[in-house]
Amino acid sequence: MTNHWTNGFYYCAAFSIIGFTRTAPELIHVLRNYGLYHSVCIPSFIEQDRVSGFWTWMFVLSKLPELGDTVFIVLRKQPLIFLHWYHHITVLLYSWFSYTEYTASARWFVVMNYCVHSLMYSYFALKAMRYSPPKWISMLITALQLTQMVIGCAINLWAYQYLNRGQADCHISRLNIRFSLAMYFSYFVLFARFFHKAYLGGRSNSKSGKKLYANGTTEHIVPTEYANGKLKEN
Repeated sequence: MTNHWTNGFYYCAAFSIIGFTRTAPELIHVLRNYGLYHSVCIPSFIEQDRVSGFWTWMFVLSKLPELGDTVFIVLRKQPLIFLHWYHHITVLLYSWFSYTEYTASARWFVVMNYCVHSLMYSYFALKAMRYSPPKWISMLITALQLTQMVIGCAINLWAYQYLNRGQADCHISRLNIRFSLAMYFSYFVLFARFFHKAYLGGRSNSKSGKKLYANGTTEHIVPTEYANGKLKEN
């Protein structure tokens, strides 16, 4: 069981790092040469850029195997908390829904998610190797996750404004905006609550060492043999 989690952290870290390095250049290029409107409304990252398009497709596909974590937790008869299944289900549904629509603003969401996952899973991989990164790193990761949610909400609000201005070529539906905005806002509330409890709520909350945030937007339960960064043999 230990190997399942240890190897999973390594693979997820590597996948996310590669995904970020293959999608971020396209977003930067678009912002520099075409501006914010293009980055939010024109889905060239799927239709014209093969590299970014491929890794966007890989991102969408990766949401299905993530459900395996939920199954694994259930099979181990561990507590399945709300944030875990809520995150996996909503992200899976939204990712697949957005890809079928070629939602232009998704280029932002994919790059941000890859970026946060790169840092987060690398952190978990270090913990699995029995390194003890300083606490400020985990605080930084959670802060980045909160920032991700704020930017996600802002992108949706910009897209909504573009549609209201009559920008007919803005490739995003109002239904998608509502879904995405509700999702990102709910994540922000849940992460802000976690940040307060974990880092600002006093020593009593630090005892829940088995609850770690993973997958960019959810609380992830680490199995009993991996608690507080230490691997214990069954």
